[in-house]
Amino acid sequence: MKYQAKTPEEYISQIPEERKEPFRKLRKAIKANIPKGFEEVIGYGMPGFVVPHSIYPDGYHCDPKTPLPFVNIASQKNFIAVYHSGIYADPDLLSWFTAEYPKHVTTKLDMGKSCIRFKKMDQIPFELIGELMTKMTVDDWIDTYEKTIKNKKRN
Repeated sequence: MKYQAKTPEEYISQIPEERKEPFRKLRKAIKANIPKGFEEVIGYGMPGFVVPHSIYPDGYHCDPKTPLPFVNIASQKNFIAVYHSGIYADPDLLSWFTAEYPKHVTTKLDMGKSCIRFKKMDQIPFELIGELMTKMTVDDWIDTYEKTIKNKKRN
């Protein structure tokens, strides 16, 4: 679903009522645990956290005018999603997350390459998502991005 919002608060005001509180808690878990240097923005029509141009002037290889994306959260048609680029780019981080997930939630992990989908609002592992945020600093993400995504796209 596409929402027209200029701020995360405006985005949250537009999502279905039953998702507002879980979405706020998810955003709070991310904000409380994401390392310094990431900046909260509205990107791709949803709240997210990026490496700002002041830290990484190259920006995103697909559109250098766009800051380097790292994490986004969205209310989609049938679920809330966390898009975590680090999980996509770092196999060790993905392994850690998939091993930890069943320790927090009884439902099966519903995940794409970078997308973690939560269909049941009472099954969102806020603590685990918070811990996931601590696993990659801005410098770690830039290094991983350059090694695994940016340079591969150029070759």
